[in-house]
Amino acid sequence: MNTSLGVAAMKIDGVFSGGGIKGFALIGAYEEIEKRGLQFVRVAGTSAGSIFAALIAAGYTSKEIYQLLDELDISKILDARKSFIPFPFAKWLFLYWKLGLYKGNELEKWIKEKLEAKGIRTFADMPSQSLRVIASDLSNGQLIVLPDDLEKYGIPPGSFSVAKAIRISCSIPYFFEPVKMRSMDGIDVLVDGGVLSNFPMWLFDQDQVQKIRPVLGIKLSTSEYEHKKHKIQNAIQLFGALFETMKDAHDSRYISKKHAKNIIFIPVEGVLSIEYHLTEEKKRQLFDLGKEHAKQFLKTWGY
Repeated sequence: MNTSLGVAAMKIDGVFSGGGIKGFALIGAYEEIEKRGLQFVRVAGTSAGSIFAALIAAGYTSKEIYQLLDELDISKILDARKSFIPFPFAKWLFLYWKLGLYKGNELEKWIKEKLEAKGIRTFADMPSQSLRVIASDLSNGQLIVLPDDLEKYGIPPGSFSVAKAIRISCSIPYFFEPVKMRSMDGIDVLVDGGVLSNFPMWLFDQDQVQKIRPVLGIKLSTSEYEHKKHKIQNAIQLFGALFETMKDAHDSRYISKKHAKNIIFIPVEGVLSIEYHLTEEKKRQLFDLGKEHAKQFLKTWGY
């Protein structure tokens, strides 16, 4: 995990929220964090935040991460299944049977390539506890932390693919196919960690527990105390509000004002998490937004 500009590093732990393509704002915040000479020792994230956390844990700089995501061919990542059936009908048929519009294999392959470029394949290739990501086990109705909870599935944590863990954490319900894993009592269906915890600040910052080092969170939303009321006038808005509430409820209950003082809130309204075809201008706007909010926060952050 890098420092930049030759600044003496102060070691911290970091947590990154989900948010899909809005993650370009995380990169801007990370650049400002690098400039301040802050170095992440342990990182955690959910969904898009898990990708970002993994790349940081692998040793990529903010500039390198921006370039990786900027060059990413989104059309390749959206790997729909091929069929001889007319596509409009096939799409819904696959959604019914496969539980997602896209396979997710290409996303996992891309993450795997970028991590292997830094010598990382399994969790054994990284320092213990340096990376943890959140997923949701729908079969058992449980939030799981990877790699910590892999023993529940009879899998030695160190042997598990980091790219596969990220793929699981990014499996947005109905968008990417869930990952199925064999457990002691059958097949379990695992999906996006954001279903149960989109911002796992609780991994490092717990009441009554002495922190090992300062913890800094970056959350792609307004402060919990500035949340806009959901507008619900039709079924689509109801589903959106339902998913947002489900995604944020666990974390909102956890984040008190005490914890909020260690969180950079970046309001990324106006961009959908799955709005994957962003213009260069929009990417730069998100980057600058993250950078500016991090800059203002770090001016007064008391660790």
